Amino acid sequence: MADNGWKVVMNQDGVTISSDLFQLTTNSTEPTQLETVVTELQNITHPTYGQYCGLARAAEMIGERWGLLILRDLLVSPKTVADLRAGFPRISANLLATRLREMEFSGVVRRQDPMRDHDQVVYELTEYGRSVEDVLLALSRWGAMALATPRPEDILTDDSVVMALRSTFRPEAAGDYKASFEVHVGEIVVHAVVDHGELTVNAGSLPGADVVIESGTVLKGLLSGAVSSADAVATGQVTVTGDSTLLETFVELFQLPSAPAPVRP
Repeated sequence: MADNGWKVVMNQDGVTISSDLFQLTTNSTEPTQLETVVTELQNITHPTYGQYCGLARAAEMIGERWGLLILRDLLVSPKTVADLRAGFPRISANLLATRLREMEFSGVVRRQDPMRDHDQVVYELTEYGRSVEDVLLALSRWGAMALATPRPEDILTDDSVVMALRSTFRPEAAGDYKASFEVHVGEIVVHAVVDHGELTVNAGSLPGADVVIESGTVLKGLLSGAVSSADAVATGQVTVTGDSTLLETFVELFQLPSAPAPVRP
């Protein structure tokens, strides 16, 4: 580190990092405490791409690891830190807190009641943050075309399935149609109501739904056209309760684009 003008001294009292410009001293050498210091410094000195470009600015605000998924879940509903962590079992508490602070600083996220205790604070998107929805749905559709068989570590959440239906809905195909669907993907249950071209999707069951569709992971194949609804039912990959003709309607209303999947070497 000497080549960069930095000096690091560690002793029983802590760690001192110094240069010709400043000196920082911690009162601990405990690894998790040092990690917290580094995280806070990264938050304060968040790097930029150094380009006057809308895409570069967007990437600076939401492009860091987990940023897009935090946006995805907040587009479904406001959430506490505990709610967000439940959907992201692999994110650390420190990293989640950092991402929320970064997006709060950027005006993308805000706290509903800043005076509440940290664990009780509810985060929501600002009006500016919500305006990213169309972009995020388009990116979700693009990424879904590359989905194959789920990896062993892959999980589904209520919010990810809700956003999958929102991203694949085709209002131009709905017209004046009215129907309600309850969709089961493994243990995840969501419901969708289509009413004259408008879509409402939420987690949970819907008593009195016109049709209940239990699809498992074949849902992606149905929406992409790789699996026909007739074949899915005939082979037992999909179970339909209620008006069975509505399965075909569901496939017409929710579709992935037909663009080619990525070609891997």
